[in-house]
Amino acid sequence: MVSLEESRSNSSRFPLARSYQYHSSVSSKTQRQIGRSMRTIRSNFFQDDNSSSCSFTEKSTCLSENLTDSVVDLRLGELALRNSKSVKYSPTEEELLDLSQAFSDFSACSSDISGELQRLATLPSPKKSDFSGENEAPEPEIEPCMGFLQRENFSTEIIESISPEDLQPTVKMCIDGLQSQSVAVKRSAAAKLRLLAKNRADNRVLIAESGAVPVLAPLLRCSDPWTQEHAVTALLNLSLHEDNKMLITNAGAVKSLVYVLKTGTETSKQNAACALLSLALVEENKSSIGASGAIPPLVSLLLNGSSRGKKDALTTLYKLCSVRQNKERTVSAGAVKPLVELVAEQGSGMAEKAMVVLNSLAGIQEGKNAIVEEGGIAALVEAIEDGSVKGKEFAVLTLLQLCVDSVRNRGFLVREGGIPPLVALSQTGSVRAKHKAETLLRYLRESRQEAASTSSS
Repeated sequence: MVSLEESRSNSSRFPLARSYQYHSSVSSKTQRQIGRSMRTIRSNFFQDDNSSSCSFTEKSTCLSENLTDSVVDLRLGELALRNSKSVKYSPTEEELLDLSQAFSDFSACSSDISGELQRLATLPSPKKSDFSGENEAPEPEIEPCMGFLQRENFSTEIIESISPEDLQPTVKMCIDGLQSQSVAVKRSAAAKLRLLAKNRADNRVLIAESGAVPVLAPLLRCSDPWTQEHAVTALLNLSLHEDNKMLITNAGAVKSLVYVLKTGTETSKQNAACALLSLALVEENKSSIGASGAIPPLVSLLLNGSSRGKKDALTTLYKLCSVRQNKERTVSAGAVKPLVELVAEQGSGMAEKAMVVLNSLAGIQEGKNAIVEEGGIAALVEAIEDGSVKGKEFAVLTLLQLCVDSVRNRGFLVREGGIPPLVALSQTGSVRAKHKAETLLRYLRESRQEAASTSSS
């Protein structure tokens, strides 16, 4: 039986192409020396019983740190006896659905509107957005005296009590205001439509049927940032009604939403990302959104945005990446590096989402290569050791994607000290995590057996 120490010292048994650049460190936060877990096995094994006082949430980590070589080999032997045949892993439709639902547990697009936006991330149950209210700068100038449009404070209670039929003249006045020569009038009209479409589905129907979408769309390219912000958020709110999605795409708004992603205020960028996410719920829109250049500015928002902006970008990228071409575009746009860095930010609320997007990108070879090159294996091993319950599931599933057809990646996983935490996960993880960890351990055992038979022949 091959010990862990032997597998580490004989890492050359897993052939590594010399031309392949592998970075085991991701950033200052994710630096991890090769074999860290294996070294700490020895150091912690002879320490006082202080290590046994770890909390319940640290249980799996403590287990992985105190596994000896013989315990690991015993566990591998048990798995081999359970299924001596080689197992070929491929994700099932049910598994992919569960992954999508699990991602939704951590996803909440934020915008001007109420909790209805939960539908954009296919949340299984009503859930408030991660962000309440708006986070926008004050208006730069007072609205002009134009009757209704003069009012800066617009009571939500009044809106809720008025029927769509009674609101029709008001909506018509706002749409006329959108076509005014005055920027201030346009701004005021867009702000009122934004609020009218905020909570009520019947208002969204009324506003769209009254012809607002073709007039709002050009304002996405308005030089006044406040008018642009009101227009993009109004379109986002309108897009929650299914029939309005086609009206918005037919008005040529997709490319203009991409323009907002590049040029808008922080709030405008966030709501443009959410609007694209809403439109991407229509399957045929995913390819056109990707072809319109949405992915590079989404990656930029992932890199440079606020916490809210990063979450919106992650959710939108996840939806778009169900299309292979968009996976390729996302990898080419440089998304993998920031995604790997987010995996290391445990407790930020984004590590799990980043892992799910990485899992999607691992579905293509370019994505697998980029994840490994950016030190993704090390970050995922860390997530198995220190992550949340869901994070451990996502991490082992992504590692399985990376290693299923690659002996080289299995070698990288062993070098990063992946076996002890995988063994611990196969014993103490959730049902799903146990199953995936066991499957991955079988692959690693097969590689060790093949390497041993090759060296002896």
